[in-house]
Amino acid sequence: MTDYRTEKDSMGERQIPANAYYGIQTLRATENFPISGLKPLPTYVDACVLIKKATATANSELGCIPQDIAEAIVNAAEEVLNGQFREQFVVDVYQAGAGTSHHMNVNEVLANRALELLGDAKGNYSRVSPNDHVNYGQSTNDVIPTAIRVGSLLALDRIFFPALDAAIASLHRKADEFQNIVKSGRTHMQDAVPVRLGEVFRAWGTILSDHRRRVQFAAEDLKVLGLGGSASGTGLNTHPRYRFRVAELLSEYIGQSLQSAPHLMAAMQSLSPFVSVSGSLRNLAQDLVKISHDLRLMDSGPKTGLKEIQLPPVQPGSSIMPGKYNPVMAEMTSMVCFQVMGYDQAIALCAQAGQLELNVMMPLVAYDLIHSIEILGNTISALKTRCIDGITANGDRCAAYAEGSLALVTALNPHIGYLNAAAIAKESLETGKSLRQLVLEKGLMDEAELAKVLDLDEMSQLPPSKDELND
Repeated sequence: MTDYRTEKDSMGERQIPANAYYGIQTLRATENFPISGLKPLPTYVDACVLIKKATATANSELGCIPQDIAEAIVNAAEEVLNGQFREQFVVDVYQAGAGTSHHMNVNEVLANRALELLGDAKGNYSRVSPNDHVNYGQSTNDVIPTAIRVGSLLALDRIFFPALDAAIASLHRKADEFQNIVKSGRTHMQDAVPVRLGEVFRAWGTILSDHRRRVQFAAEDLKVLGLGGSASGTGLNTHPRYRFRVAELLSEYIGQSLQSAPHLMAAMQSLSPFVSVSGSLRNLAQDLVKISHDLRLMDSGPKTGLKEIQLPPVQPGSSIMPGKYNPVMAEMTSMVCFQVMGYDQAIALCAQAGQLELNVMMPLVAYDLIHSIEILGNTISALKTRCIDGITANGDRCAAYAEGSLALVTALNPHIGYLNAAAIAKESLETGKSLRQLVLEKGLMDEAELAKVLDLDEMSQLPPSKDELND
């Protein structure tokens, strides 16, 4: 047995390692694009292989490729989906436009494994061809945008939505736990009227719930597939029923209702569904940065900061300062969110860079979009498990800040007037006397009335809902 086999393409012959399942076109791509060392994401490989499984099945049913070859391709695809041969997908993320290099990598691996399953030798493409069988009725131009759609849907369902749902639930649990703790509100980083710590967490949960709805809405466009458009959206070399059958099969495989696009050329040319999903992720990332910064501020200290809450320490915080713990989970969250925002900008630039019947910038979109979904989902999961779940409240400190806030004077406006209230606030700041003391000294209100007006529990209640008002 030799260490190499010889394969031939339209450019000539090359020696391929005998144990490699990829072929000559993949080899050329690895030589042409030694760029980043980044390989295709496993979820993206899953999406491409699911497409090949569906297309082989459909083409066999429609009489377009032999049944035994289709079965071998399907079996090879199932092996890859079960985790085998993953090291064979070797083309750099930064590669030939449209994704032809990665696409042929997938075709060659499945063809060579199918050959083995049929008892034949790798490289005998006259028996099972990467182009004529694995890729029958397909083109990079319709497979890759479909793979981005399917891969994004897989990443959303496997990682992102479960993580986001768990984080929302955790925030609402903390809201209930902290509901009776009153703290000082802050606007412009200055004292503001009191709020309930529980409502701070409930607000964050509501914000994330709103973002979940936006991401889900944007993801609906991913379910409309251009697969079957072939090279330029006309469906050349495809069976008339093919595109509908592969949509049905892919729907079964991923458990979502997919459909063939009403206009295949439109689906091939426009990357707008990816821009919409990426934009919804960027929008979420922006609010998640704000939440992570709030957590850091509220935990600041322990002696010289706010220290209204305690984030769970998860690792030593300094190589030189003993006993220091840093809000590392919140810090990590911000960095990942910044990366997602950067990916969104790259996706937007790719989307406007298409020409005529194709956008050739799809390999970058494939990596950046699916990676954004996965790292954001993993980040939210880690933040929930290693930070939010373990947060405790410093109730005494919260109460002291709330009671000492000059912004309490706001509640006096309807009773003593804005100018009198402003004068009281100024004098309190200058003398150190409390607002209560000054109001009583000046005879502006009696003690019982003042106690009622400056009731922190009452002051920090949210206004009633419309339904509550109607009860």
